[in-house]
Amino acid sequence: MSTTGFKVLVIDDSNTIRRSAEIFLKQGGHEVMLAEDGFDALAKVNDYQPDLIFCDILMPRLDGYQTCAIIKRNARFAGTPVVMLSSKDGVFDKARGRMVGSQDYLTKPFTKDQLLQTVQQFGAAAQQAQ
Repeated sequence: MSTTGFKVLVIDDSNTIRRSAEIFLKQGGHEVMLAEDGFDALAKVNDYQPDLIFCDILMPRLDGYQTCAIIKRNARFAGTPVVMLSSKDGVFDKARGRMVGSQDYLTKPFTKDQLLQTVQQFGAAAQQAQ
């Protein structure tokens, strides 16, 4: 397994965010799977088995906190890092994200550097844990 390329799942109901995350991640040499909401994501997590998951907080039907909590309850994915994405940089959101098991928090709009740095940080940790 190469140290550069990770399998990253990006869950966001915004097409713009999904597209920019996909472009940035592919430029960084990573494999990308996109999901547009929590239900879509849950179906894909099982098949794709990502090394790292970025999850938007505000989504219809199943929000990011619920999605993260469901992923973390599955023993196979309990160790998979989840980074919450939000347009609000709130202390409450960060704390709530930690409560459902997310590792970190990225404020939108993120830069390519922020995204790739986060992937390197958590992707490497996830691989060591396997």
